[in-house]
Amino acid sequence: MKVKPDRVPDWERSGRISLAQADGMARHTRTPLGYLFLKAPPTEDLSIPDYRTHAGAAPVRPTPELLDTIHLMRRRQPWMRDELVEAGAEPLPFVGTSRGESSFEAVAEAMREALSMPAGWAATKPDWTTALRFLRDRADESGVLTVFNGIVGNNISRKLDRSEFQGFALVDSHAPLVFVNAADYKAAQMFTLAHELAHLFVGAPGLTNLGGQGLPRHDTERFCNAVAAEFLVPAGEMIVQWTPYAEVDEALQAAARRLKVSVLVAARRAVNLELIRPSEFRGFYERHTGALKPSSGGGNFWNNQNTRIGRRFGSAVYRAVLAGRRTYREAYSLTGLRGDTFDKFLRRMKTTL
Repeated sequence: MKVKPDRVPDWERSGRISLAQADGMARHTRTPLGYLFLKAPPTEDLSIPDYRTHAGAAPVRPTPELLDTIHLMRRRQPWMRDELVEAGAEPLPFVGTSRGESSFEAVAEAMREALSMPAGWAATKPDWTTALRFLRDRADESGVLTVFNGIVGNNISRKLDRSEFQGFALVDSHAPLVFVNAADYKAAQMFTLAHELAHLFVGAPGLTNLGGQGLPRHDTERFCNAVAAEFLVPAGEMIVQWTPYAEVDEALQAAARRLKVSVLVAARRAVNLELIRPSEFRGFYERHTGALKPSSGGGNFWNNQNTRIGRRFGSAVYRAVLAGRRTYREAYSLTGLRGDTFDKFLRRMKTTL
């Protein structure tokens, strides 16, 4: 704002602020200008159920970064739905089909079938990061818009907070969408992706923060956790691979290596199956996450677009612009890419289609 700090409390006390100053403050705080003239801050509407509460705690007020990310995804989803409906696409058969199902094992099996994931699929991968890419690609190929991003759009100055949320799901019969916070630990993203996919199968949109050690208060979250755990690590496989008399850390590391999941996923499964005590899980979680570093982002800008925009969505935008059915202005808004950057994106999409 380029003003002395003591000016701000003066504005708050007196309300005497010029329109130009108010406009500057609105820009810097990413607040609609009109909000500054209200008697009280308005309630920010997430527009989807908030499942982030743990142990009875109230969810924190969403940041502008979270709100803008949800709003961007909610613009993309109906756009994609319209494209698919106009092209005569049929609704996806798996969205919401497990609503009311009481068996998390049945939902996990339905997920494997819908995503064409053969039994023991993870064991065929050299490591769990490759397994994560495989799962992401299968979800995308099945019709799910999968987005991994740790910033708002392509704005590197607006980072997402991994402690605020880990992901969310937007349910739609033609264009279901899952968003995974790529600022979170890489080791946690596999479970988040499986958890959000479970939301699609039970037809329950929502915002998630799995909270590490904490147990979710909501029945929907507990159920989706159980589905994700069974989907990634079937109980039978985990029990067979378990080393019963080893130290907890050693046993979890061994199970994770054999099953091609992160040790965090292995730990979640072990405590669910009562192979370790909750206190052992909490201790392991604290030790392990203390040594982890959150994803730093970065990487090749163009490769990042495959996860920030997604191949399916990017391909649809490319075809719509090429056919003249959608304007460049609309494409800029949907992708966050503009001018020469968007043109280069189109050229790269053309070579990969």
